Amino acid sequence: MKSLPPTPMLDALQRPIHDLRISVTDRCNFRCVYCMPKHIFGPGYHFLKRSQLLSYEEIERVARMFVQQGVRKLRLTGGEPLVRKDIEILIESLAAIEGIQDLSLTTNGSLLTPQKARNLYDAGLRRVTVSLDSLDGDTFRSMNGVNFAPESVLKAIDTVAATGLAPVKINMVVKRGVNDNAVLSAARHFRGTGHILRFIEYMDVGNSNRWQESEVISAENIRGIIEQVYPIEPVSPDYRGEVAQKWRYTDGAGEIGIIASVSQPFCGTCTRARLSADGSLFTCLFASKGHDLRALLRQGISDAELSREIRTIWSARADRYSELRAMQSVDVSKIEMSYIGG
Repeated sequence: MKSLPPTPMLDALQRPIHDLRISVTDRCNFRCVYCMPKHIFGPGYHFLKRSQLLSYEEIERVARMFVQQGVRKLRLTGGEPLVRKDIEILIESLAAIEGIQDLSLTTNGSLLTPQKARNLYDAGLRRVTVSLDSLDGDTFRSMNGVNFAPESVLKAIDTVAATGLAPVKINMVVKRGVNDNAVLSAARHFRGTGHILRFIEYMDVGNSNRWQESEVISAENIRGIIEQVYPIEPVSPDYRGEVAQKWRYTDGAGEIGIIASVSQPFCGTCTRARLSADGSLFTCLFASKGHDLRALLRQGISDAELSREIRTIWSARADRYSELRAMQSVDVSKIEMSYIGG
């Protein structure tokens, strides 16, 4: 992957574009309580039809236009991205885009067999983030909603690391009264492994998870739980707009991250756009409405016109939902995480 001189476009608040998160499907084989609770996403739920999904060629085209506008990081999400057939084809085409510096994929790990991991690596993927909300079997099974064991996810992490997709990032959403008692055990397990555990405050993405602020364990509390046993110190961010606050163990046993969208909003440095599986462009994780790029693509829009449309959308962006939430001045219907990607 070669680098191009950075030419990022700026939004209305002078925030540059840097990351594009691409949801390749709205489907998932888990029913996590904070994302796709089974009381909403049950047997009768209507997911997108295949014809409604962007093709891999359409995704690659949109991604290429974003890279020309300054994007340097692409992340594939879902739903669960590995339920999309032959995703290696998409990865190979994205990896070939000149200017991409980081191409990663976020997964629940359930489909990461040794052969799948090898196929992903051979296609050009170089980094994987795996979701794992608890090492306790009963807790994790109740959170993922499909009785999937944490040992299987741990095996998947070892598998992708052995393939060369390392270090692995592990995402743990922390919800009060559900898995907050698992913070320290997770930190203990991944210390010294070379992997990076990231704790995520329980967020009000979408509406189906029935979010309550009282269920949030703040970043400060998470840090305090760890510091009671393992001293840590802050690490400077690698770039403006990096999501996680980074900390390292003072004894050199590795690094953790804490994503504090609720208690410490970082809207002012947000550099991310999101492309849904059906081609809607969202300029905020908590958005209620997107911009339909699929219709433009299928109407035969030229690359130049598509690039101008993307720049117009981003230049008008003034989203700062988390800051407004903190001021208790918003109450809106938001798009679901399974549709927009994390």
